[in-house]
Amino acid sequence: MSFGEAVLKRALSRMEERKAMRQAGQEALRREAYEKVPELLSLDRSLQTSIPQVLSAAFRYGEDPTVAVARLREQNLGLQKRRMELLREAGFSPRDLEDKPLCPLCNDSGWRGATMCRCLKSFCAEEQIRELSLLLNLGEQSFSRFRLDYYGEELWPAYGRSPRANMEKVLAFCRRYAEHFGKTPIKNLFFHGGTGLGKTFLSACIAREVSEGGFSVVYDTAGSVLARFEEQKFSRDVDDAREARDITRKYLRCELLILDDLGSELTTPFVQAALYQLINTRLTEGRCTIISSNFSMNDLRGRYSPQILSRLEGEYESLPFFGKDIRLLKKS
Repeated sequence: MSFGEAVLKRALSRMEERKAMRQAGQEALRREAYEKVPELLSLDRSLQTSIPQVLSAAFRYGEDPTVAVARLREQNLGLQKRRMELLREAGFSPRDLEDKPLCPLCNDSGWRGATMCRCLKSFCAEEQIRELSLLLNLGEQSFSRFRLDYYGEELWPAYGRSPRANMEKVLAFCRRYAEHFGKTPIKNLFFHGGTGLGKTFLSACIAREVSEGGFSVVYDTAGSVLARFEEQKFSRDVDDAREARDITRKYLRCELLILDDLGSELTTPFVQAALYQLINTRLTEGRCTIISSNFSMNDLRGRYSPQILSRLEGEYESLPFFGKDIRLLKKS
């Protein structure tokens, strides 16, 4: 998983806070038990020190270590039995004073070797959704809340079907794409159509589903994304350039990039080059991208180079959005 650095940092911080709270609670329970049953403290100290003491004595006096280990085992079993009796008499479970991690898979470290543990992955997904919610209203936007009744049933000759029939197909396609993310042959989508037709809403639905599946998702407008590439290249401030570089790396490496409102940015030779780099890099590395635009593929021909259009036409599934502006329908 290639979660952004900021998302991973916040997730690790939450894990450390959770670990500290667990340890504090464990320590408070241990103090309570020791105050209630003072003998427990001496028993625990004896259990902690008996192993090195017995083995050290065995080697010092030339005894057979196996005899010493057997004697140690017998001694420890007696101490543990007495300890369990005292705990039960005081109303504690024998496991209450054990130092138990919340995640036994990774011992609360967040990692299993070089692989991210599912507990840390869960925190990353939560932090990523919070980050996406700053740009997308993920509190309301989900597939279950998508309303088809805003799309009319009259035939649109240019498309050979009604807005409702079209959106039923688009919605079903996007749901499958999100639910089986990364496992379908189609990796890239191109949403196109006028304003207020649900492109951003469906992008948010996909972002939520894919994020909850534990994948890294980044959403931003085309203007903002390409401005970061420009800042990285031309900024004279070292810190600003470094920050822009880190953000552009996130755009290039995330498992799903949602690039909204393509065509609204100022098109310059540098913007063309940056857009080509973004699209081509993600294609060659097999990363998934969703691009939405108010312009059709034909409309974009006059704005972008043949190299960009060739990749959009050849590697992206084109999904049209048409009908009446939902924002205006809601007002009326």
